[in-house]
Amino acid sequence: MAPRILLCGDVLGRLSQLFKRVSSVSKSAGPFDALLCVGQFFPDSPEQLDEFTAYIEGGSQIPLPTYFIGDYGVAAPKFLLQASKDSANRGFMMDGFKVCHNLYWLKGSGKFPLFGLSVAYLSGRKSASVQQFGTYTEDDVDALRAIAEEPEIIDLFLTNEWPSGVTNGAAVSDIPTGASDLVGSDSTISELVQEIKPRYHIAGTKGIYYAREPYTNVDAVHITRFIGLASVGNRNKQKFIHAISPTPSSAMSSTEIAMKTTNTTLSPYTFVEKRTPPMDSTKRSSDSISESQYWRYDVSQKRQKHETGQADKMCFKFVSSGSCSRGEKCHFHHDTDAREQCKRGVCLDFLIKGKCERGPDCNYKHNLLDEGDKDPSRRSGSGSSKECWFCLSSPNVKTHLIVSIGEDYYLALAKGPLVEDHALIIPVEHRFNTLSMSSESETELSRFQNSLKSYCRGQEKEVIFFEWASLRDTHANLQAIPIPSSKAVMVEKVFNLAAEKLGFEFVAKTFDSISDGRKFLKTQIGGGLSLFYAQVPGGKILLHHVEKNEKFPVQFGREKEVINGSMLWLRLQLFVFISES
Repeated sequence: MAPRILLCGDVLGRLSQLFKRVSSVSKSAGPFDALLCVGQFFPDSPEQLDEFTAYIEGGSQIPLPTYFIGDYGVAAPKFLLQASKDSANRGFMMDGFKVCHNLYWLKGSGKFPLFGLSVAYLSGRKSASVQQFGTYTEDDVDALRAIAEEPEIIDLFLTNEWPSGVTNGAAVSDIPTGASDLVGSDSTISELVQEIKPRYHIAGTKGIYYAREPYTNVDAVHITRFIGLASVGNRNKQKFIHAISPTPSSAMSSTEIAMKTTNTTLSPYTFVEKRTPPMDSTKRSSDSISESQYWRYDVSQKRQKHETGQADKMCFKFVSSGSCSRGEKCHFHHDTDAREQCKRGVCLDFLIKGKCERGPDCNYKHNLLDEGDKDPSRRSGSGSSKECWFCLSSPNVKTHLIVSIGEDYYLALAKGPLVEDHALIIPVEHRFNTLSMSSESETELSRFQNSLKSYCRGQEKEVIFFEWASLRDTHANLQAIPIPSSKAVMVEKVFNLAAEKLGFEFVAKTFDSISDGRKFLKTQIGGGLSLFYAQVPGGKILLHHVEKNEKFPVQFGREKEVINGSMLWLRLQLFVFISES
C-alpha cells in the first residue's frame, strides 16, 4: 500500500492549530503515516512561544511523525542547539535530528527513505550572511548536486523557498496573485530542481497555495509536480495542508513512471518565448518537445571574445556534461571552447548567459581564462580574490571562522562543518592546490597539521587530511577531519570501498612523517592530471590520479553504504564510520 503523507506550509509555531487540522483531515481521509513541513516552522513572535514550548517539552503531544526544514524563527537556535547536543543525535542523521517525541529536524541537506519514498531536502533559506541556524551553505547545495548524480529517482524534494521561474509556461488563469513575485523565490533552488528532477517538489514561504500543472524534465521520463503551500492560520484561508499518497518510484514499473497527464507542460526552467520556429501542429510530437529543451539561453549576447553577431543557440547539455545524446542530429551548437572554459573553472551561467545571477556568491570565475597559460595552478585572475570566499583580500571572506593566519597558510573552521572541529588549511595566495606551493611553505603547513593532530590527540581523536589537488580555478583547501581514535582503523577500508564503487583503486604508500608524505605527493602532481589524496592515521597516504576524461565526482564520497550490517556515511569528501554491527 502506498504511504499516506501530509504536507504543510509555514507553521510559524502554531502547533495547536496545525494538529487540530491534522486531526480533522485524519478523521475524513486518514490515517496518515507522516507530516512534512516546509517554510518557517518556529514562531515569528515571542508571544507564541509558550504554546510552541508546550509541545517541545512534552506538555502537549505531537500525534504523528513530523519532519521540518524551516529551522529559523524565535527560539530556533535554542531548541535546535539543544537537540544537536543530544548523544542520540550524533553523526549526520539525514533522516532527522530528534527534537522531541515525533518531531524531527532535517538539518542542512540530504536524502532519506520514508515508508519506501526517497525524500531529499534543503533546509534553511538563502542568505548572504552566515548563521548557525536558518540558512543553507554551499556545502549543502553541493551535497544535493551529488545526490542528483545517483540513478535513484527522488520522490519528494522539500525546500523552504520557491524555485524562481516555476510559473513559466503555466496556465495564466491558474497562477495566484504573488506567485511570480521574486520575494520568497530562490534561483539556486531552480538550478537544483533541474538536476534532482523530483516527482514532487514542495515549498512554502510565499504564504500562498499553488499546485502547478505537472511538467516534463530534461533527460528523464517522469514528470514533476510542484506544490506551494500557504502558512498555518493565514487570514486569506488559503490551503496550508495537502495530502498525497504516492507509490514509491522504486516499486513502480517503467511504464508507470513514464505516464503523463493531459495537462503536462514543458519544464518552466527552460521555457523561452518563441523557443522554436512555428511548426505544423500535426507534426508536433514528444520528440520535438524534448528537442526544444537541449538549450536554455540565446547566446547572441554572451562572451565578447566569441561574439559573432548571430543568434546561435548553444547546446546546454554539451557544455555542462561534455556530451549530447543527439550527436550530429542536434540542432544546437556544441561549443567546445565554452566546454574547455567550463572545465577550467569559469562559471557556466557566465559562459551561456553572459552574466551570473549569483554575483559575488558564485564560487567560479566571471571572466575568460587565458588559453595560453599552460599551468592553470599558477593562474589567479584579477577577479579571483574578489569573488573567492577563501581569499583573505576578498570582501566575502568569512573572517569569523578564521583561527590563525601564517605567512603562506591560514587555518579556518569549515563553513559547513561535517563534524565538530572540522577545519581547513588554506593558502593565503589564490592557488588551485597545496602541492603547487613552494617548498619553503611546507614547513608552515606541517606545523598546522601537527598542531591539529596534537589538539585532537588530547580529545582521543585522530585527524584525516585530504584534498582534491585540482587544476580548476578554485582556491585550494586541505580538509582536516577529526574522528574518534577507536574508529581510525576503519578509515582506509572505507576509502577503498568508496573507490571500488567508482571502479578504481587507491595507490597506498606509508611514510614516517607528514613532511615525507608531502614530499612524495609534490612529485605526483602535474602532467595535466588532477590528484585526490588522503593522509590517514598510521602514516599512510592514499592517492588517485584523476584522468582528464574520468568522471570522478567533484565531491567524492557522500553517499550512504551499508556493509556487513554496519552503517557508513560517506559525505562531502569525508568517510566517517558511524556505528558497528
